[in-house]
Amino acid sequence: MRYVAKRYVAPVVVSFCLALVQGLCLPSAAAERTDPGFLEAGVPFLKQHCLACHSGAEPEAELSLAEFRDDASVLKKHKLWDNVIGMVETGGMPPEDQPQPKVEEREAFLRAVRGVFQRAARNAKPDPGRVTMRRLNRTEYRNTIRDLVGVDFDPTEDFPSDDIGHGFDNIGDVLTMSPVLMERYLAAAEAVMQRAFQGPPEKWPARERGLLASAADKPQAEQTREILRRFATRAYRRPATVEEVERLAKLAESAGTAGGSWEAGLPLAMQAVLCSPKFLFRAEVDDRPDSPEVRPLDEYQLASRLSYFLWSTMPDEELSRLAEKNQLRAHLDAQVRRMIQDQKSESLVENFALQWLQLKRLETFAPDPQRFPRFGDRMRSAMLEETQRFFASVMREDRSIVELLDADYTFLNERLARHYGIADTQGTRAGKPPARPGGQPIRGDDFVRVRLADKERGGLLTQASVLTVTSNPTRTSPVKRGQWVLEQILGAPPPPPPANVPALPEGGEAELTGSLRQRFEQHRSNPVCANCHARMDPIGFAFEHYDAVGAYRTKDGAFDIDTAGQLPDGRSFQTLAELKEIIKENKDDFARCLAEKMLIYALGRGLEHYDLVAVDRIVQALQRDNYRFSTLVLEIAGSDPFQKRRGT
Repeated sequence: MRYVAKRYVAPVVVSFCLALVQGLCLPSAAAERTDPGFLEAGVPFLKQHCLACHSGAEPEAELSLAEFRDDASVLKKHKLWDNVIGMVETGGMPPEDQPQPKVEEREAFLRAVRGVFQRAARNAKPDPGRVTMRRLNRTEYRNTIRDLVGVDFDPTEDFPSDDIGHGFDNIGDVLTMSPVLMERYLAAAEAVMQRAFQGPPEKWPARERGLLASAADKPQAEQTREILRRFATRAYRRPATVEEVERLAKLAESAGTAGGSWEAGLPLAMQAVLCSPKFLFRAEVDDRPDSPEVRPLDEYQLASRLSYFLWSTMPDEELSRLAEKNQLRAHLDAQVRRMIQDQKSESLVENFALQWLQLKRLETFAPDPQRFPRFGDRMRSAMLEETQRFFASVMREDRSIVELLDADYTFLNERLARHYGIADTQGTRAGKPPARPGGQPIRGDDFVRVRLADKERGGLLTQASVLTVTSNPTRTSPVKRGQWVLEQILGAPPPPPPANVPALPEGGEAELTGSLRQRFEQHRSNPVCANCHARMDPIGFAFEHYDAVGAYRTKDGAFDIDTAGQLPDGRSFQTLAELKEIIKENKDDFARCLAEKMLIYALGRGLEHYDLVAVDRIVQALQRDNYRFSTLVLEIAGSDPFQKRRGT
């Protein structure tokens, strides 16, 4: 949407803004605690698979690994070992023409090397990590404009998409500022002010008139500065300085000298605020940038972190008031609980949960309409809403995060209930006798809470949103489903496939025959594929009773479905329900994965080795408190990386 500006406005605001810009395996919990040491598993692996090439006077790639004999020698070369881990994990080393380590040998070596740095991090001086300067992403900008100005429209419609880092779109390192985006910000700021202050002042809405409220008995210059100080303080999420207010006041007063009214000059200055880096970025300015000393964030910075973590918007009046009184830390628990219950916490569902679960991709996923004619936009919307309502129920009812893995309830409307073959709110199967008394038919588009009657559904793993987004357009994908569980549930992502491995043939071009499982068995007979598929495939095939859009099935075409599998650690299962029980037995792995994902989202940066201590403490607190959702959020909000800073 385009807006026509008065000629004198745009150059003044642009110059003002330019001046501102310049200034599995599924390891058991016990196994995780007893990782092999470097001397035990690292050195033998190097001798068997690496030193033949990477030692001596002229080592391959000028990389000698012969010097690494103990933890101390490894710790001296952190970056080098990051590269070694990457090469071994992705199968780049040892080379294909050399003997390959067994899956368990490779895993033991990687755990041994990582264990060196993990032990060092746990024993090191606490480090909250670097503070990342973060631009507001599209969602945060839209929400902040809504709460700051009160306009009811989306000013980000023509903004470029935000880049993704570490799985999320709020990561400071990838939220760059392009010339095109700066142009969009300038246009959006003008549009916001024109929407907020349409027509003469006496016709402005009450909320917008409130932006300009001041003591009428004061001189006009004082009123101008009072109004702009209040607005800039809210927009900058900390007290505006005298110098900042004075510059804005002079800009507002310049409108009067150009023939505009006093009231017209104030929106012009506010427009400049919306173009300022102090509004567009969460800079968390440090008065001691060169000091390595660890110290707390100031309370305004803490309020901003909390509000953008849980609400994806600016602090509200209560947070700001506590920060002003320097009392936010003293009331942190109560404020976090209040914020979770507030309707604005829906942003944590939409912006954290859907990105963690990779469900944003469902918005553009297009299953083959010939094979899946029931899938359409309304089904897509219903799938997403089930997951959002389910996550929100765990959050607001303060349930155990383990229920995300398996629960005896969900939320359905008529369309999705039919897709699942569920007839009433007590989980009765369609065409079957009532599962329990008191069930009500599920009718219409409204979602209702449904008690599940069997193990066919329950938790995120069997929701159609997840099952669909981890499929291909024409068929299920055991590899995608297995990889998704490893990455998003267990925090143990497999390495990317080697570049020279062909995809599984499809349709009439397929040389492999049989059921999908049989064809995959033939495909992974390739030794290059075997290591990673041994981790992913048993998990992925456990989901084969669910087709590419999440509907339950008993056959794969003409073939029977086999969901049995054995994990690399020897544990076996016959059904998805049994696999879920194995995963729940390892709930600390899930808790750690979820804690890491949410901490990344809360901090707006990737995690480093020194963040391990904070993650450990979060998981330990969850163990003590029955894995309550509120404990997860409270521990993140109270953690050193969230609460503190050091110089860069």
